Amino acid sequence: VTLNIPEFSKANVLVVGDVMLDRYVFGMSSRISPEAPVPVVLEEKTEERPGGAANVALNLSSLGVKTTLVGIVGIDEAGKKIESMLEDTSISCDLERDKEWVTITKTRIQSRGQQLLRIDRETYPNANKTSLLNLSKKYLSSVDVVILSDYGKGSLVDVSNIIKSCKVAGVPVLVDPKGINFEKYSGASLLTPNQMEFEAIVGVCNTDDELVEKSRRIINELNLGALLITRSEKGMLLVESDKDPLFLETKAQEVYDVTGAGDTVIATIASSLARQNNLGSAAKLANLAASLVVRKIGVTSIEPSELRNEIIRLNKDKLGIISASDISKTINEAKSRSEKIVMTNGCFDFIHAGHVAYLQEAKHLGDRLVVAVNDDNSVRRLKGDKRPINKLEDRMIVLAGLSSVDWVVAFSEDTPVNIITLLMPDILVKGGNYDVKDIVGANEVLKNGGEVKTLLFRDGLSSSKIIEEID
Repeated sequence: VTLNIPEFSKANVLVVGDVMLDRYVFGMSSRISPEAPVPVVLEEKTEERPGGAANVALNLSSLGVKTTLVGIVGIDEAGKKIESMLEDTSISCDLERDKEWVTITKTRIQSRGQQLLRIDRETYPNANKTSLLNLSKKYLSSVDVVILSDYGKGSLVDVSNIIKSCKVAGVPVLVDPKGINFEKYSGASLLTPNQMEFEAIVGVCNTDDELVEKSRRIINELNLGALLITRSEKGMLLVESDKDPLFLETKAQEVYDVTGAGDTVIATIASSLARQNNLGSAAKLANLAASLVVRKIGVTSIEPSELRNEIIRLNKDKLGIISASDISKTINEAKSRSEKIVMTNGCFDFIHAGHVAYLQEAKHLGDRLVVAVNDDNSVRRLKGDKRPINKLEDRMIVLAGLSSVDWVVAFSEDTPVNIITLLMPDILVKGGNYDVKDIVGANEVLKNGGEVKTLLFRDGLSSSKIIEEID
């Protein structure tokens, strides 16, 4: 998975939309009610969390993004709870308090990891059409991206003018849409409907080609920048007006609760775009974030460390032998995840227990170990015409099979100075009784702020000696 974690802390995102309270009642259910064919849940605990647009804001904040939330709450107990919970976060809240507004509340009954019932409280009057528009305008000069979180509850009745204001200010605006009227979102940079919501607008799509074709039609009709359609177990589809469609397979291995997954998707995309990532890369990262959040129960969020660990896990399949043309990009991606790179080099013509112990010790100095290997001609120039005993491909296969080694790359020069300078490891390691000043590449690594270390081989173990004894 070729993904980088952006510097989310430098991003600034505004969220505008339907703020609500999510309440969860957890309990055990082991019998059916004698009053009706429904389970009886013995309440064990109740949790309350900010939901809707507030959950989008929490997702952004969890990623480390500077976040501002604009919305409407009632002058009631639920509204006070939302404000109180958000006070404990780094989110800057600008909430309109409306005495005629009943704060939107969703109560979910959960048992044995499953949602049994949801109860909604959402009585609301016609919102002041300019309230969120005017509140939003205050922040457009200072934010990188705007998210409009529309749950169809009435907060975004003037969504068209908010989008126009964003365009005038030159700020990308991402919309999580609701309902069967997408025309009000005309001009948005990105819409993120799920497939059911999209097909309610364009009709059922029987093939992927039809889904793409109808997506392009909507993009043209509504002057959208792009469409990202979430497709449940089928993953996601990103369609941009001037690019090939991007189908993203789901990464989820376990699904416990899809509640709030859409909030995680749009928050991750906005955060990535705010740090100048292209939309394709942002969508890939959002797809990964969604796969993580559905493994959790309830409306929750993802932290950068979780994304980083998942990328590392997925990249395990890509470890091993790597070409010189690909190694630089791979190492830079690892560095972007704050992984410490250790590098060593050698001929490794006849790998023995001393090599294994040495490489294990080298790996313990950091997170990733790169082994640069002399190719056959280079070994021949250094060791003589009878060497190498094992050709380059075989030597690399054996090294790549060691648990301590992450990547193996070949070089053709007599010394590895070029590949060391290219990769600039955090720690350069050499085996044997070398002075640091005599180690090839040491000056370059030290000047770059890295370290150079020597590790001793086991006494009595030498490839040359073993080969002599065999001869």
